[in-house]
Amino acid sequence: MVKAPRLTESASAVFAVLAGAGRATRPQLASLAGLSKPTVSSAVAELEGARLAAHSGTASSGTGRTAAVYRLGPAAGAVLAVDLGPALTRVRGCGLDGTLLAQATGAREEAADVVREALGALPADAPLRTVVVAVGDVTAPRKDGGMRPATAKAGPVFDAMTVALPPGVPVHLENNVNCAALAELHEGAARGHHTFGYLRIGVGIGLGIVVGGRVLRGANGAAGELARLPYPWDDGREPRHEALEEYIGARSLLRRTAKAWQDDDGPCPRTAERLFALAGQGRASALAVVGRHAADVGRLAAAVTAVLDPGLIVLGGSTGADPQLLPGVRAELGRLSWPTEVVSSTVGDLGTVVGAARLAVARGVQNVTEPARTKD
Repeated sequence: MVKAPRLTESASAVFAVLAGAGRATRPQLASLAGLSKPTVSSAVAELEGARLAAHSGTASSGTGRTAAVYRLGPAAGAVLAVDLGPALTRVRGCGLDGTLLAQATGAREEAADVVREALGALPADAPLRTVVVAVGDVTAPRKDGGMRPATAKAGPVFDAMTVALPPGVPVHLENNVNCAALAELHEGAARGHHTFGYLRIGVGIGLGIVVGGRVLRGANGAAGELARLPYPWDDGREPRHEALEEYIGARSLLRRTAKAWQDDDGPCPRTAERLFALAGQGRASALAVVGRHAADVGRLAAAVTAVLDPGLIVLGGSTGADPQLLPGVRAELGRLSWPTEVVSSTVGDLGTVVGAARLAVARGVQNVTEPARTKD
């Protein structure tokens, strides 16, 4: 890994502002960073000398004067975001200003090859600053001080993927639902909301909790692990480990579909996508199953509301994001709890890797600005 040069505090501040803005003039940098124009001029010269900033044309003001425009330089580097999904691996490479530089998608078991493909598409002269990996798991410390998935859910594929990464590059793990929640916050259905819950329903279930614009991770990084809620909870029935996820997840949904399906509605759907498509066509059996699923999700949303009072719940995941669930979820939530807005996700399947990329960019900027800064 290429180490970032030591920067003065003012140069670090200007670099962070420039990364967020993408392009800016010196007066704009001074305003955004809260620094004097002479200080910004000195900081820009320092960044240009380190190839962390570069001239990017000129801009005209209302008075007819022109000002130099700056962007990040080639030495600023790049970051990598990896979504180790249940079926697919999605990878994005971005500049520290968030610009998309590379992307690749492949089967989960081919994660290492997908990472290599994305790495190969990054600019050759851009140092890799950090990697964020989104996993469907909580994380646990390793003996060497690093992190890995805490259970066997994602551990083996994560270990296989890491062999493709350059040595010495910091690797950070984040829960996949938390990453998707960040994508909804900044680019999706939760824009403008600083507190909300992102409820993912698909093969598994999970909750991303955002409070005050930040993800709530909990003492063990396990906040929002809804699969661990006791279920069933009734006389004479013992709760089982992750039984709620087993019940609400897509596999059980399809098993219930097979039991309830009527021959008059044609062949029984074998995928959740087909089930929802048939419900959209008005098939009675599909409508009944989808309606029951919506009520189940609504009850889970009521539990979330009772604990968090989030004000907004965004439904995501392979089944949760389907708008056909909204009426039933809203009705059941309204019956069991106080009024809470419920909307469908707008970032779709790319939400996890988009959120992971946002985290990677933030960590990449920290990688440049925080090490051994010197006083001005």
